[in-house]
Amino acid sequence: MSRSGPILVIEDDTDDQELLEQAFRELEVPNPRVYFTNCPDAIAYLLKMESQPFLIFSDMNLPGMNGAELKRMINGNETLKRKAIPFVFFTTTADRDAVNEAYKEMSQGFFEKPHDMTRIKKLIGMIVQYWKACKHPNSEWV
Repeated sequence: MSRSGPILVIEDDTDDQELLEQAFRELEVPNPRVYFTNCPDAIAYLLKMESQPFLIFSDMNLPGMNGAELKRMINGNETLKRKAIPFVFFTTTADRDAVNEAYKEMSQGFFEKPHDMTRIKKLIGMIVQYWKACKHPNSEWV
């Protein structure tokens, strides 16, 4: 994990993308953000990028392939699995089945999207700070 690497956001709702981007900006998160509306485009990007991403935020409900299936594909690809990119779900679907499916796929977090900007910012800030402080197999050890 590169603490300065990009944050990948897989979110098909453009309004939610705008809210997340606003939160990242207001929190002054310096990492570049790369947004995807579907899983195949995110996978293609991950396979071709040479840099180490910092973090993946994924919605659970996505067109064609859900977030758990995306995580399963990442885990099933040896190159991507070795990158050990922190992966968290940030979604409106927070029922028991969704949480169980997410953790079955080795998610590192499952967060329900709050409905107001103050809570969104607080949650995103907490997630980003956690991963910035966390030791990780691919992190810079300084």
